[in-house]
Amino acid sequence: MPSLLNTVRNSPRVDQLLSRCNFSAPPAHVDCAVSGGADSVAMLVLACAAGLQVTAWHVDHGLRDNSHTEAALVRDLAAQLSAHFESRTVAVDSAANVEAHAREARYGVLPAGVLTGHTADDQAETILINLLRGSGTRGLAGMQPTMQRPLLQLRRSETQSLCDELGITYFHDPSNNDDRFQRNRIRHEVLPLFESLSKRDIVPVLNRQADLLRDDDDLLNELAAALDPTDALALAQAPIALSRRAIRAWLSNPLVPDSATVDRVLDVARGNTLACDIGLGRHVRRSQQRLRITEPENPK
Repeated sequence: MPSLLNTVRNSPRVDQLLSRCNFSAPPAHVDCAVSGGADSVAMLVLACAAGLQVTAWHVDHGLRDNSHTEAALVRDLAAQLSAHFESRTVAVDSAANVEAHAREARYGVLPAGVLTGHTADDQAETILINLLRGSGTRGLAGMQPTMQRPLLQLRRSETQSLCDELGITYFHDPSNNDDRFQRNRIRHEVLPLFESLSKRDIVPVLNRQADLLRDDDDLLNELAAALDPTDALALAQAPIALSRRAIRAWLSNPLVPDSATVDRVLDVARGNTLACDIGLGRHVRRSQQRLRITEPENPK
């Protein structure tokens, strides 16, 4: 009986999907975050089929009674694919915003540059989440299509069908059906409504829109980079879209400012006020047509 790895490497279906993935050239080493769901399992399969040197990383959040069986599934699959396996266990505060806490804990133990199994469906959901947050063009451009997200051109249905065709077991996360989570309501309620209204598959439409907005956003950021954010006169005279971006980039360390903070700084640049609060006890002040950040005084 042929090994799973040989079966995968000789599969026309795998070749077809690989042609739409964004992996590094073999024999590069990659780290793959593998939860045990269909998307990440398919990513592991495709990365191994591409001839990469793969380490599968599984993080047990301890949020389900059978979570240890998910780690065992990923470990066994990695062995069948001749991939290395690493497992970590983290503690997650399940009181409030469990998704955010789990994400923070997970990325705290995963290696830098780890690959994730986000698909075009995840991209569409992210775009709508960012729309609800009022995120602007950067948020509406969705996730950056980098090599850390090699499956962004694939659909969720394709990762599931690949696993089914190869006879590979994957886990269905029951939390994906919990309508307390915003992403799940968008997945199960909003996207189907959009498809009903538009009479077509809305996921490619949202992904194309994100691609267009990403190009626009990149150009605006390039133009804004030529602005000196400490030159009050230049900020006041520049198109507002560029001024806002220049200010946001200037203030983004340690925290990205919200829109209200950016507009307060723009008011200072325009001479409407001499100073404004930008958070963390810091202020932006205007003097002789220059803006400067003042740090909080150390208590004595």
